[in-house]
Amino acid sequence: MAIKLFLDGTPSARFAGELAAFKQGFFSSRIEVSAEPGDPDFVQTVARQHAIGVTSGQKFLLASWRGVPVTAFAASFLDTSVAIFTLQASGLRRPADLVGKRVGYRRASEGDAVFDAMMAQLGLPRSQITKVPDRDSFEALRAGEVDAIIAAIDDQPDPSSSTFLKLNVIKPQDYGIHVPGQVYFASNDLIHDKPSVIADALKGLIRGWQFAYADYARSVPVLAVGGQARLNPERLKFELQQQRSLVLPTGGRIGDYDESRWRTLRDVLLFAKLGEEDVPLAQAVNYQFLRDVYRRSPGLAVPGAWNEDK
Repeated sequence: MAIKLFLDGTPSARFAGELAAFKQGFFSSRIEVSAEPGDPDFVQTVARQHAIGVTSGQKFLLASWRGVPVTAFAASFLDTSVAIFTLQASGLRRPADLVGKRVGYRRASEGDAVFDAMMAQLGLPRSQITKVPDRDSFEALRAGEVDAIIAAIDDQPDPSSSTFLKLNVIKPQDYGIHVPGQVYFASNDLIHDKPSVIADALKGLIRGWQFAYADYARSVPVLAVGGQARLNPERLKFELQQQRSLVLPTGGRIGDYDESRWRTLRDVLLFAKLGEEDVPLAQAVNYQFLRDVYRRSPGLAVPGAWNEDK
């Protein structure tokens, strides 16, 4: 019977590694990829189905704290995709420039928590920032309803779009906030009963991301086709470019997260009072699958070896 790999969202560049691995046959185990957009209990669904999932580090960790029996084993985005956008003409370019300004955001979101942590770490007075709920769209920014918005880096309008805006981008990671952005996790039962499936899936996912980024001329047509909605190739390429540093950091390895980022995420969530750490990180996060995959297949870590034959 096939193991399900659930995506927390609709197929897009955000899931390029998973889609490429599935379409190019990089999974050696029987794994089916399935999108689950809008599931409020996504992590619980994955656990209940004894499956693999990919979601934000925040959503995973909060569910783990609530007792959902899951374990993270790698990351697709090694850092948060959250960014703060302002209009280029506004001159707002640094976190300090946002003091006294209106910031559009979504309550209890990853962006909300990361933004507050960044401002606190920089010692900036959050009480002097007017946060405007549900005004986190680029339309709200264009209309002047807010001075800045908190949104995902890959959500911004691309240059070919009629809604294109010249923007300044403030990235929390440039100010010392590093947290796992999107993580791969599985039900504890699956990890316990079929560890080889997790290892096979991880190897396929690494190769999938390598395929996605090795040559856009080859990968974009493959990723754009299939499923209910055909993706716009130009938009897809733009989104892949925006998130590239999150998937392939300089000097880093695909999928590889470290304990310091998880500790930062834990501290960010506790600071935001979004949950209580009832399950320690050592029980929620596994590093061994990644270490073993790269040890057994050292070629996976060599950028020059990136093609689907490796």
